Amino acid sequence: MYQIDDADSFAGWRRLISNSFVPLNAEPVRAGRFGGRIGGRRLQDFGMMQVDASAHTVVRTPELIAAGGAGHYKLNLQVDGHALLLQDGRETVMRPGDLAIYDTQRPYTLTFDQDFRTLVLMFPQHLLGLSPEDVAELTAVRMGKGQRLGDAIVPFVSQIGHMLPTLDGPIGNRLAMNVVDLLSTLLADEIYTRPDQAADGNVRLLRRVQHHIDANLADPSLTPPAIAAAHYISTRTLHQLFADSGHTVGGWIRERRLERCRRDLIDPLHAGVPVSAIGARWGLVDAAHFSRAFRGAFGASPSQYRKVQGLAAA
Repeated sequence: MYQIDDADSFAGWRRLISNSFVPLNAEPVRAGRFGGRIGGRRLQDFGMMQVDASAHTVVRTPELIAAGGAGHYKLNLQVDGHALLLQDGRETVMRPGDLAIYDTQRPYTLTFDQDFRTLVLMFPQHLLGLSPEDVAELTAVRMGKGQRLGDAIVPFVSQIGHMLPTLDGPIGNRLAMNVVDLLSTLLADEIYTRPDQAADGNVRLLRRVQHHIDANLADPSLTPPAIAAAHYISTRTLHQLFADSGHTVGGWIRERRLERCRRDLIDPLHAGVPVSAIGARWGLVDAAHFSRAFRGAFGASPSQYRKVQGLAAA
């Protein structure tokens, strides 16, 4: 359901933004009348909000983070006005058409020095499919306009913002996941093309292997020897690449497959698809093994997880 909430006082605005996103401190940047509006909807655990407000600053403090809550990423697409985002020792000025990502599990400050409009996408971190270490390199980094993928992705995300009042049901959920996938692609491209990564061949090779795995998760024959052969390296070298990053090859494949299964289980368009078929679609062809692995990862069997989400087929 599309919802619009207004605030005509700063105390009301503090409550509204904390209820709409994560708990935040906020302060006006100048005296005078204040007004703000948030319009948007939640599609499963994905929030898409358009924010229009007077100038102010929001701060996510260590104390608010310590109070608990699941980790989310937030993506800002600046529509009107300017913003200054600070996180992880970096700061970036965002102008209309710019994108930036930030992490709600680490402190950040976001300042708007004039009336503004921004589109905010907030989603659980596990949906992005990139390692936290990679994303941590890109928080508070301006992306979007002027970049080869950004020039294509920004208009799409902007159009989704215009469509927010009409997005609902299974198609709305699918579009939300599409936005996350596009963002993941944009971030991956940024990681690959950053000059400071060029000298570290192992880092680049590991990321290339990880993206190869993501592209071939549906193949039941996706094994370490096959992956190593596709990249002209030995299986031993492959295992060492992952060990250096704190993972195993098999564990990485399993985690990514289970995450894709979880997404399908909460997708209304797949509500009538048998659980075993969803597992098989992502290379987990043994239904019993799939159920055990899923329960181990998420604390419930695939059928139970789907039921809790309210998506079991009638």
